[in-house]
Amino acid sequence: MTSGRLSVAVVGAGPAGLYATEQLLRYQGGAVSVDVIDRLPTPWGLIRGGVAPDHPEKKQIVDRLFSFVLNDERVRFIGNVEIGKTISLEEISACYDAVIVAPGASGNGRLGILGEDLPGSWQANDFVGFYNGHPDQSDLPFDLTGDRAVIVGNGNVALDLARILMTPPAELRKTDIADHAIDALMQSNIREVVLLGRRGPMDGAFHNPELEELAHLTDVDIEVTGAIVPDETDAELAGAEWHVRRKMKTLRNLAGRPRREAGRKIVFRFWSSPLAFEGNGRVERLLLADTFPAISANEAIHRPLHESTLDTGFVLRAIGYRGASVPGLPYDERLSVITNVAGRVMTNDGPMAGVYVAGWAKRGCRGVIGSNRICSAETVANLLEDWEEGKLLPPISSANSALEAIAQKHPLVSGSGWRRINHAELAAGRAEGRPRRKITNRDDLISCAATGRT
Repeated sequence: MTSGRLSVAVVGAGPAGLYATEQLLRYQGGAVSVDVIDRLPTPWGLIRGGVAPDHPEKKQIVDRLFSFVLNDERVRFIGNVEIGKTISLEEISACYDAVIVAPGASGNGRLGILGEDLPGSWQANDFVGFYNGHPDQSDLPFDLTGDRAVIVGNGNVALDLARILMTPPAELRKTDIADHAIDALMQSNIREVVLLGRRGPMDGAFHNPELEELAHLTDVDIEVTGAIVPDETDAELAGAEWHVRRKMKTLRNLAGRPRREAGRKIVFRFWSSPLAFEGNGRVERLLLADTFPAISANEAIHRPLHESTLDTGFVLRAIGYRGASVPGLPYDERLSVITNVAGRVMTNDGPMAGVYVAGWAKRGCRGVIGSNRICSAETVANLLEDWEEGKLLPPISSANSALEAIAQKHPLVSGSGWRRINHAELAAGRAEGRPRRKITNRDDLISCAATGRT
């Protein structure tokens, strides 16, 4: 059994990385120290940059657990350090007994169709980052001057996007939404949001709570086209799982409400698959294949029914995230994960000594925030098993020396620096009756970390 202090670098300060840190701090077999490293000056990852601003309940894990983790004396937060750019994975690995990479997601999947990259066509996470004040997306030039937005996909992220676009800015101003997003939404001309589903209502990836939220939107109609939402008399629905039956009931209730006169609406358009993005220099319309299910002798297949076009200058592609890659680690392009077995990073020659992965980059982009706890616990259990069996290589360099060398040419954000940012944002929010007013520019975040001033 190995003795001495176990030193671990956790790369990524989002849910997976912080759940992994929590599990490491529970270790009873000896002393542990953890450096939590993130490419942003701020922690929380998806919770800060991905959760919709009108979903504060989903951010409560920060106060219940993650703040305590980062404030533990055995933990250091080191922000504004990007593996592969600021420092290599090899250099980091040389400073610790083990490294857990938890980089989260890198972006959305691609449709692979003509015109997908025309101006006006965006990945969903670009707009999510925009309204959440992510430094990478705060300055993106979204054009909301048209009257119709189209969202390809109908999962929870797609419903978040539709809800934010249709919520009165005065209501969003009470949240921690980024100020620049409020300004853009105040000028928005969008009156209709179309959610494209490539299959039918029962295959919708949305969850019932997100669907129910649409009922609370002010003066917004909900329409369903391209399919009949099944009811209790439908044999297939009767045999479906309870959560599917519940979703269909909610969707029927929403679509069956009396029409409103506001002229704003959200349209669920099922059995509609994009074939191409068309336009002269930017997106002006989508070419769609309207499809229907046809049952063959052995399986259900989808056959093109006819083509149609849908005019729009603003498209958000919400077709699922891809796990982020990390320079220096094997990556499975098909599965969008860092190649691993139960969290141990694998090469053709076997496990990489002392290198592990957690979160979406480990298991794929599925599950909710809490799903990362079980995922990270498995990874940490295998790391500790390897430590106790003497399979980890001892550090050959000093983490402090490496960080000091970085700091000579690149600004780092420490735990105390993050606390200055946090205090400034909370104080600015309180002054406006909001939970937080985010600093959204990287340079401003770094300056606030050093001075406490915005």
